[in-house]
Amino acid sequence: MKEEATKKESIEDIVLRHSGRGMDILRGYKRDRYAEAAARTILDWEKGTVFLTTGFYVAGFAETDGPVGTVFLAKALKMLGYRPVILTDDYCRGFFDGEGVEVIYMPFDADLDWCMETLGSFTPVGLISIERCGENTERDYANMRGVSITDKTAAADLFFRIALGIVPTIGVGDGGNEIGMGNVADIIEEKLSLKPCVVTVDNLVIATVSNWGAYAIIAYLEKLSGQKVFMNFEDARAFIKKTVDLGSVDGVLKQQIVSVDGFGMETEKEIIDSLGAAI
Repeated sequence: MKEEATKKESIEDIVLRHSGRGMDILRGYKRDRYAEAAARTILDWEKGTVFLTTGFYVAGFAETDGPVGTVFLAKALKMLGYRPVILTDDYCRGFFDGEGVEVIYMPFDADLDWCMETLGSFTPVGLISIERCGENTERDYANMRGVSITDKTAAADLFFRIALGIVPTIGVGDGGNEIGMGNVADIIEEKLSLKPCVVTVDNLVIATVSNWGAYAIIAYLEKLSGQKVFMNFEDARAFIKKTVDLGSVDGVLKQQIVSVDGFGMETEKEIIDSLGAAI
């Protein structure tokens, strides 16, 4: 009798569906359950302040990828007893108002001293970046087309450079130019023909869409803690619409529409529902 072997789809498998920008290639160079490792790390942190940074400049606005994953991860952390603080810049102004999470708007000219002072004021127990541009191999901040956005990007990656080896760090990305991709910079440069971000983190989470990488962490936080912290699709869709109403754009289509990286809400629902089932 022929036996049919079936492999259950993992949370990491779910958030790498529909991959078209090489994250499936990077998967071969990472541990199997890298999002689970990130969640386990978070649950080991003391119950203190956690910085979460997001906001990626695209065509005059912040893109829709990043903020929604960040706000729901922040809310999950708050339910688990942490004090989340979102660190962003003026392109995300108003996105997080009314969400019950503290926000710091980083000046575009903020330097190392500003970052040191902020770290000293909050003494975070961990730093998380979700779809935030970091300095690349040419000491520039650039989009996926290689166009410089340095003057439109506050240097949030400075926090991660200062913290490395002192405060635990997690990065979530989907292309190669985000904070954390320094962990696999040589592979990105060789396999994806992109000038990668050089900023490293303790735990790197990759996904087809960075929001989905954040969702994967939230899913594991619920699974591991036993506490209900995972959001539903309707809440996620409503928040994305809120950011679009404030000017946010789809980072691939460069249009103010309720979609993320070219994926409509039917795909967003597919991913969130599948993660909910996996929990």
